[in-house]
Amino acid sequence: MGRRGYAWAVAAGLNAALAAISAKFFSSQILKYAMVVFCNVTMWGCYVNSLKALSSLQATVTNFATNFISSGLAGYFLFEEPLPSKWFVGATLIIIGVFILSISSTETKPNSD
Repeated sequence: MGRRGYAWAVAAGLNAALAAISAKFFSSQILKYAMVVFCNVTMWGCYVNSLKALSSLQATVTNFATNFISSGLAGYFLFEEPLPSKWFVGATLIIIGVFILSISSTETKPNSD
């Protein structure tokens, strides 16, 4: 059940990043706001599902890490924003932190299905 929780948390982070990307990417104000709202609603749905399988700390940190890394990479590839070496050091530390949290889980939520 834990892997499914992490998949939901990663999906939440990707949708949060997509909300930010769509705010920059689309020129139509209506489409821009519609995409931001859609991505955020989807993100919250994914996040709530991740909380069913993970602790709130694991779900939140995984969501944040995915959002941070995917937003940074999208900025680099889509908008040609620079990524200094400090960003990569920070991203690496975040990934290590998420890994440590994932292997040191102190509680596993029971299956509620």
